[in-house]
Amino acid sequence: MGYLGFIFGSSSRPTTQLVDVDLTTLYAPKKPVSRQPKPPSVPIPMEIVMSILEAAYDDHEPVSYTALLKNASLVCKGWSSIAQRLLFRNVTLRTQTAYIAFQEAVDRATPHGRMLGDAVVRMKVVLDQNQPYRLSHRSFARAVSLCPNLYELSVSLYGEGAPGMDIVGVPDASRMKRSAPSFDSRTLAALRAGPRISALQFCNWSDNSDSLLQLLDVWPSLTSLDISGTTPQLPSDSVEPFPCALRELRTNLQHSPSIEFMRWLLHHSIGSLQVLDLAREPTPDMLDYLVSEHGSTLESLGLPTCGTHESAAAVRKCAELKELKIESAWAAPMLYKSLPRGMQHLAFGVDADTPLQPVIQAIKKSEALRVVTMQVWHGGERHPLLANVRIACAINGVELRLTNDVPAFRAITRGDPVPSATYPRTRSLNNILYMASRATSTNAPTTDI
Repeated sequence: MGYLGFIFGSSSRPTTQLVDVDLTTLYAPKKPVSRQPKPPSVPIPMEIVMSILEAAYDDHEPVSYTALLKNASLVCKGWSSIAQRLLFRNVTLRTQTAYIAFQEAVDRATPHGRMLGDAVVRMKVVLDQNQPYRLSHRSFARAVSLCPNLYELSVSLYGEGAPGMDIVGVPDASRMKRSAPSFDSRTLAALRAGPRISALQFCNWSDNSDSLLQLLDVWPSLTSLDISGTTPQLPSDSVEPFPCALRELRTNLQHSPSIEFMRWLLHHSIGSLQVLDLAREPTPDMLDYLVSEHGSTLESLGLPTCGTHESAAAVRKCAELKELKIESAWAAPMLYKSLPRGMQHLAFGVDADTPLQPVIQAIKKSEALRVVTMQVWHGGERHPLLANVRIACAINGVELRLTNDVPAFRAITRGDPVPSATYPRTRSLNNILYMASRATSTNAPTTDI
């Protein structure tokens, strides 16, 4: 065999050996996975969803609140119904296209449409003769008739400018010389057949002084009236007095109306008028008339200025005042020396020269004062007594609110057009619920327009 025979073997034929290679990795056996039964989903009660969405209401952030409701309407069918109902509490119609979409949404032939139509308590419409797809008068009346629980209506009327003369930023005086048609008989009949609204805002940027009188004749149920723009005029001295007993009146007119018009407007409001807000300074005779006729019942009075002894003396005759608002930075010091004991809200303007010492003394002496609102005009932030006002408010537990924006000052000193025992009035969810509960209709919505 040779020396190495035990290594190479004695046979010369190769042999083949089969080797079974198992590459499978062995693991410990797994325990069987037990599937737990999925618990049944319990939907949030719709009452809770409604409460949450209502609690998020913020009148100071209407855009954010509207966005919240739109997002909530996409969650599920149940949430969509609730969110839409809340969205439809406030409706704005500016064009005929918007009206068509609104009419389809509140179709009273369907339960969902009736639900949305019943939810509307506030409506704002714009009747602009310059718009190519403007909202027509008939559509305006039809939209109102589709909302049986409507409480507050805001109407803005814009006259038609000459071709090529509709320039953005044109002075208000020129805008108020534009023509606008009056409401026809069918439109007025449709409005009369609709809801009996309680609050009307009418902004007139045209030369038509009849439209306001037409609308006032439609609703004898009005308790709140806010008019601005073109100064209204009576067509004749023989017109029957306005039948409504107003609780509040606000005016922001081109110039102060005549005493005759105010007598006509407030003839039946003696004993009921509680809130009077005048954005334009009234004449001495007008202020004397208003105070002598309605001063005994006024609880809130707003004036642009009160710088004379005569005007201050007239205001001091309003012994039941709970709220006094003077937008100007100057007011006669004697005005604050003997404020009514029930004064709850004091709002005024301040600049570098405003005499604040009488105001500070009034804050210290008042027992019912709850809120002080200041419109800070140019230089007012550097007034040497501003810190003293802060201290007086803090010591007496009075809330101090400051703003340097006139629209913001006006907004925070006005509330919803509902009765209130305390001032300043607010815009709140409870007020909206009150509006919905108080709204009434004379007839079922009509389709013959």
